[in-house]
Amino acid sequence: MISADTQRLLNFLSDADSYPHRPSQVTLVQTHASWVFIAPPFVYKIKKPVSLGFLDFSTLELRHADCKRELALNRRLAEDVYLGIEPICEHEGRLHFGGYGEIIEWAVKMRQMDPRYFLLQLMQTEEVGTREMDRIVDRLRRFYVSQPPLPAAEVKTANEHLRQSTEDNFKAAASFVGQSLSQQALDAIAQYTRGFFERQSALLESRLHEGWIRDCHGDLHLDHIHLSPEAVRIYDCIEFNTDFRCIDVACDIAFLAMDLDFNGRADLARYIVERFAVLLDDHGIRALMDFYKCYRACVRGKVESMHANAETVAEAEKQSSLQLARRYFQLAPQYAIAGSEPRVFVFMGKVASGKSALAETLGRETGWPVHSSDRLRKTLAGTPLNHRGTEEERAELYAPAMTQKTYEMLFAEALATLREGRSVIVDATFSKLEQRNALKKVMAAENCAVQWIEAHAGDDVIRERLLERDHATSVVSDARFEDYQRLSASYEPPHELLSDEKLSILTDGPLDRVFGRLMRELVESAFK
Repeated sequence: MISADTQRLLNFLSDADSYPHRPSQVTLVQTHASWVFIAPPFVYKIKKPVSLGFLDFSTLELRHADCKRELALNRRLAEDVYLGIEPICEHEGRLHFGGYGEIIEWAVKMRQMDPRYFLLQLMQTEEVGTREMDRIVDRLRRFYVSQPPLPAAEVKTANEHLRQSTEDNFKAAASFVGQSLSQQALDAIAQYTRGFFERQSALLESRLHEGWIRDCHGDLHLDHIHLSPEAVRIYDCIEFNTDFRCIDVACDIAFLAMDLDFNGRADLARYIVERFAVLLDDHGIRALMDFYKCYRACVRGKVESMHANAETVAEAEKQSSLQLARRYFQLAPQYAIAGSEPRVFVFMGKVASGKSALAETLGRETGWPVHSSDRLRKTLAGTPLNHRGTEEERAELYAPAMTQKTYEMLFAEALATLREGRSVIVDATFSKLEQRNALKKVMAAENCAVQWIEAHAGDDVIRERLLERDHATSVVSDARFEDYQRLSASYEPPHELLSDEKLSILTDGPLDRVFGRLMRELVESAFK
């Protein structure tokens, strides 16, 4: 619970009459660690009296010291924004700004920036392209060059600090399982991260010796970049934890790239990574990007989850943060199993093999769209999804010409998603070699990788699933037990697919366990 003294302070700062310049209104914005009061033309920020493990603001002295660090560090990239530190005092029972009486709190005073020019706002209201990215890249390039590599004594422990930070993230995220992420997603993120540390230890070690560990910004998401016509200002760096800020330059850049992915601009994310690689002459940044972006997405998911559980946050804001957390925790496993380039995940197999359940679950866990042949076929025919027609109607619906039309449209829908820069899930039997070859040809023309996942189930399990369909009302597939022998006999196993193209998954057993096993195999496959 918030204390009476803290509530009194918040009431004081929420009152426009408390400020010497008498703003017309005051707006409160919260983070997990601060209260920010927008009192035009200024902004006042105070630290919450909390200790969260990775930061400690539990005493007035600690908060004062952090305010001074925040001022000094943020003047590196936003000098004219950070104006100073002001004490909030109590005298004769009244609170006021100024230098007499007992100091009860410290506030960082900033100049308010024009809200039209925050990068996130610009991306929502105007076209943002490579020209705007070039301005940001140039500002950050000059900043990184100006920051000398950390001393050898500090650098040698950087990777251990990074490893510990990732483990701390997993531990914190575990408390949000079932709320903002699933256990399977968390396990996949952890498996990928630990696997990268093991497989790429030489690369990570080389970063220490090549001087890429520097005092960076640490929190480069879109809302911390202000892109006005006259200047690029980047504010609100990590001041409360040196290990979070003194990092690999690639890790700093990855935050911005990840947030561009998150906001639907994977094209700009790829663009800035390539520009930094060239302008900084950094040959290792590309190989590190997916790893660091996965880490950054996990951090944002954790932070938004914490905000969604904060005591003083309004319910609407909690729900907004929870939705953001879920989206970040969908993004993190994308990097773990697919990287940053869009690709196709095909779920194929005999009827009732469990392929559709796995496809839908992967779509839910990653946010990737799922294109289903069953749904598409009925949509093209104008048939209600859950309607199983007469034998004559089914014969027409599943005629060779209709099947070909369905697969052609399925490929077209998948291509449209890929061209948006997103990976896509395709759910269809693909029982014929010619259907598989057709998809491979289409995707080869797009230079897009295809991951085939063939689902299998025992005969008894398939029989039980098909019999259950007779009593279900929400089944889209028309296949029933009486169709199984005929459909099974016409299925052409994908012997032509190479071992590095295809995973086989046995779907007997509970879906959550089967899906967890699939995610483990997808992560391992991504390392090959």
